[in-house]
Amino acid sequence: MARRAAVYSSARRGGTPAPKAAKPAPRPPEAAPPPPPPPQDRHRKRHIAISTVIAGGVAALIWFLVPTSAVPTDAFEEPAPAKLSAAQAYEMILPSVVHVRGYAEGEEESAEKDNERQSGTGVIIVDNGTILTNLHVVQGAARIKVTFVDGSESAADVVGARPEHDLAVIKARNLPDDTKPATLRSTQGLRPGEEVVAVGFPFGIGPSASAGVISGLKREYRSEQGRPVLTNLIQFDAAVNPGNSGGPLITYDGEVIGIVTGLLNPTAQRVFIGIGFAVPIENAAGAVGLSPF
Repeated sequence: MARRAAVYSSARRGGTPAPKAAKPAPRPPEAAPPPPPPPQDRHRKRHIAISTVIAGGVAALIWFLVPTSAVPTDAFEEPAPAKLSAAQAYEMILPSVVHVRGYAEGEEESAEKDNERQSGTGVIIVDNGTILTNLHVVQGAARIKVTFVDGSESAADVVGARPEHDLAVIKARNLPDDTKPATLRSTQGLRPGEEVVAVGFPFGIGPSASAGVISGLKREYRSEQGRPVLTNLIQFDAAVNPGNSGGPLITYDGEVIGIVTGLLNPTAQRVFIGIGFAVPIENAAGAVGLSPF
């Protein structure tokens, strides 16, 4: 008879049945991993990350290459003051300008219009009534009268002269309460082309103003009356005529740079043809012992 394969029993030896093994506790199910993003989402996020890195790098490069000092400093500076006009210059000098007239011995003031040869202009340079004018305006006069801008009048006396510069210093005996001396400016650095104003009483009319420019420096001039040759003069083209002599030549700041002394006149009409001359204020101030520069 054929033998069968043995079958191993799970029972223990000795006849005691073996206890059943406990079943292991079921393991909790693991969380399922998130599904991978769609391909287009992955590309978009990668593009954003790269753009952020590039933007940060560009900002850092700009900060390094463009310092804060590159901001122009003139953006915070005060604007330059507006340039003054000829009219403003005239108003500034006007309180210092006087009409000067000389009279011969025994001459009546009613005849002054017939004596315009002795009519000219002056400018107050010291508040005690010291006035600069041309020597030829007062030379030989028995009496001198000055008229101030407010219309008041005073007798005046010659207190000094410099014939080599055709300059005279006169002093008014009486002064208005608001007498104002002119401001003098050195001619150092003066250049042809700079704007000037001549103020005076041409033909006894005034005060009058005419504007022009400096057209030359260090000029020489001899008048038709045969006066000494004047040197180191300022040449200008602001219109002047007889009666302007002794008046101030001023800058647009209202500062006196010269005393008008003559005009180039190749004809017998004694009228302005485009060239006038002024004595530099340094020479004029020296006539009264002033040395402001």
